[in-house]
Amino acid sequence: MGINNKKVSGNMNAEQEYYISLVERLRHFSEEAEWLEFKVNNIKYDMIGEYISALSNSATICEKEKAYLLWGIDDKTHKIIGTKFSPSTEKNGNEDLESWLMRLLNPRVDFKFTEVFIEDKKIVLLEIPQAVNRPTSFMGEEYIRIGSYKKKLKDYPEKERKLWLSFEQKPFELRIAMENVDEAAVTELLDCASYYKLQKLPLPSNRELMIHNMLDEQFIKQMDNGNYAITNMGALLFANDLSDFSHLKRKAIRVIKYKGSSKTNAIREQVFTKGYAIQFDAVTDYAMSLIPQEEEIEGGRRKEHIMFPRKAVREMIGNMIIHQDLTTHGNGPILEVFDKKIEASNPGSLLVEVNRIIDTAPHSRNENIASFLRIIGICEERGSGFDRIEEGMNELKIPTPKVETGEDFTRTKLYWYSDLKEWSKEDRIRTCYLYTCYCYINDIEVSNTILRERFGVGESRKSFISKIINTTLEAGYIKLADKNAAIKMRRYIPYWA
Repeated sequence: MGINNKKVSGNMNAEQEYYISLVERLRHFSEEAEWLEFKVNNIKYDMIGEYISALSNSATICEKEKAYLLWGIDDKTHKIIGTKFSPSTEKNGNEDLESWLMRLLNPRVDFKFTEVFIEDKKIVLLEIPQAVNRPTSFMGEEYIRIGSYKKKLKDYPEKERKLWLSFEQKPFELRIAMENVDEAAVTELLDCASYYKLQKLPLPSNRELMIHNMLDEQFIKQMDNGNYAITNMGALLFANDLSDFSHLKRKAIRVIKYKGSSKTNAIREQVFTKGYAIQFDAVTDYAMSLIPQEEEIEGGRRKEHIMFPRKAVREMIGNMIIHQDLTTHGNGPILEVFDKKIEASNPGSLLVEVNRIIDTAPHSRNENIASFLRIIGICEERGSGFDRIEEGMNELKIPTPKVETGEDFTRTKLYWYSDLKEWSKEDRIRTCYLYTCYCYINDIEVSNTILRERFGVGESRKSFISKIINTTLEAGYIKLADKNAAIKMRRYIPYWA
């Protein structure tokens, strides 16, 4: 919220040019739209508040980031008349107009008055952001535009339903990260070349075609003054530096290396400030470089191998990006590497039940980002991410990942042990259950033999695996496929099968 006083002189700055060009484009609309209103000197305070409500709500329905109310322009001819309205000096009683309006709007709207001079005549422009999450009201009443008329929203139930539906359909990814960016700035702020490289497409020979592709992908949107706005999705995927976008800089991926098994001794930290699509492989490579190597003596030679599989680490990183709640403030995805475990955390609760994470149909919190990352081969939308992590853990005979979730977080943990004897009871039960789920959806019959293979032991430890199976049965996570089968013929399925 604020008031800008701008007067055109011989040397206009970029902001002045922006508002002049915006006014010129708006007044050349053939008629008033539901998100646009012209006045000359009508400055009734209640009317302004009602228009803020109506235009804010209408902007959402019309899929406009902002609505506009202009004083000093004839509402019929759209000629510049000029106005005597000076919002910076207006008061309602002893209260400034702006603070009075703000107090009576719910939720608070970050509106902005700007004064410019065109042809030596004053124009006042009021920018009104679209309603987000719920309708904007003034003095307890919600308004909407019906054609060029301001009406009470409650009297138009179809408009009200459409407005609420718009709230559900407007994801964070497609909201605006930065406004009023020209073509040159778009290609400076976003690594557009990487967009073509990742898709194995030739780089366009001109900027115009590049901008066209960015618009098609909804990485940018065209603004009312002819410039562009970069969407959150465009910035999160292709920003050269997320720090350029103030509300997204905390969404950069952090990778932290600790000494030991606790968070008391961090020895290294790297923040990846480029967009996710650009730096995904670099994040994975860096994480793998931090993972300790296991040493073995084999045939008189020292042999080293990685303690955690790359495919599991890669899927963890992809999941924490795609499933994070981007609307939360102050935190983002973090990958933490310890001596014998890895944790991937992101804001936002898990969208499915923890116990059904393998078999449940896919749910992507950020569907637009997930869709693009699928196209370039970084992730899959089939719901197979956790399956792939389990496959990697199976290859190294270490526990199935542990997933924790709460009201505002999700955390995936990978554990490493050199021998099955070191596994906790919880690790054994979880691995037995989730591997049974994995086998069930892949049409693999689960027997003692199959589970011995998963736990990495031979037939000599058959009874040990039987104890794990019985413990998992008693906990209610698996059940007999056939209750009448002989002991040697017993097969197991998940409790929900």
